[in-house]
Amino acid sequence: MNIQNSIEQKLLAHFDPAHLEVVNESFMHNVPAGSETHFKVVLVTPRFSGERLINRHRAVNAVLKDELADQIHALALHTYTDDEWQSLYGGSPNSPKCLGGGLRKSVS
Repeated sequence: MNIQNSIEQKLLAHFDPAHLEVVNESFMHNVPAGSETHFKVVLVTPRFSGERLINRHRAVNAVLKDELADQIHALALHTYTDDEWQSLYGGSPNSPKCLGGGLRKSVS
């Protein structure tokens, strides 16, 4: 299993998030192609309600302690409650309405 999948599975299991993004940003750094060393995590969960930012980050770091010990070089954390996420970003964007783009019949 790759590191990104491991991060996703652990955070999903532990936090039961309303929203989770795990982005491998290693390509933006001076590392070999295909590296998994630099990540950004956006985590939205009601479990963060009433928790200070430092405690949210400590909770994520505790879940990912094995990966942080010897695999991850940098981890950017963006942690929100459902209400914070909703007020800042309005939740997930809606998909655009369908404009009737059904399959077209070819004319022979």
